[in-house]
Amino acid sequence: MNITLFGAMIRFHRKKAGLSQKELADLSGVGKTIVFDLEKGKETIRLNSFLKILEGLNIQMNFSGPLMKHFKQQYHEKG
Repeated sequence: MNITLFGAMIRFHRKKAGLSQKELADLSGVGKTIVFDLEKGKETIRLNSFLKILEGLNIQMNFSGPLMKHFKQQYHEKG
């Protein structure tokens, strides 16, 4: 998934939630410029800011791959 698609996804969810960019920024604890930049496809958004926006919109990320099952098992054994 490229950054432009992420921006479109954020914009779609924000609009469906009836939020302005400022409202989403306030809800997520980031600046309005971050939301604007992300929706416009800026490639240098901090991961932490991106994750806050996803949380504000109640969007979850899921990781998958051939080794994820083994990682989860190892992580839970150590944790």
